[in-house]
Amino acid sequence: MVSGPSGSGKTTLLKKLLLDRSLRKVLVKSISLTTRPQRSNEHRGRDYTFITEKDFRSAQKAKKILEWTRYLGYRYATPKEFVDKQAGQGKHVVLCLDLKGALTIKKFYPENSVLIFVAPPSLRTLQQRIVKRCHKTRKEEIRERLKLARKEILGSCLYDHCLVNKNLAQAVKDLKKIIVGEISTRSKGFYDIHSA
Repeated sequence: MVSGPSGSGKTTLLKKLLLDRSLRKVLVKSISLTTRPQRSNEHRGRDYTFITEKDFRSAQKAKKILEWTRYLGYRYATPKEFVDKQAGQGKHVVLCLDLKGALTIKKFYPENSVLIFVAPPSLRTLQQRIVKRCHKTRKEEIRERLKLARKEILGSCLYDHCLVNKNLAQAVKDLKKIIVGEISTRSKGFYDIHSA
């Protein structure tokens, strides 16, 4: 599983990684459920499955959710059926989770989970990325994201691997090397790329 603070570049890394022909047959991205509104650059069913609070609670009650979190007032969750189906077909599942979610999945699937943390080169760089990416974002939300990022960086010591995303092309190579190395030692697995 690969986590990292908002703005660390993990979503971009994942998109680039999934373009790799040698990995496409064995690696699949889990599509998280979320109660937040869809952004203009997002596609339903590809980036997220957008659901209502009521549907979220129903899925929880029916035990269709492996783990969930609340982030900036919205809920995000990993759908159990999708993950189990893909793993059953021998695929390696990439999950987008926070630290708590990554540790929850690791608890459920201890032998098949690999935690990879994507770190920014610095908090200043992270702030610049967040401001650039979310130019309409309120200052208090940016402060919240940076506060959460500090906590997430402190939790990076709980991960199996850590890579710094200073140069995107090099970070993609580093992430691929880690995942290919892990795939060669496992029949199936879960990789968490945290995204919020």
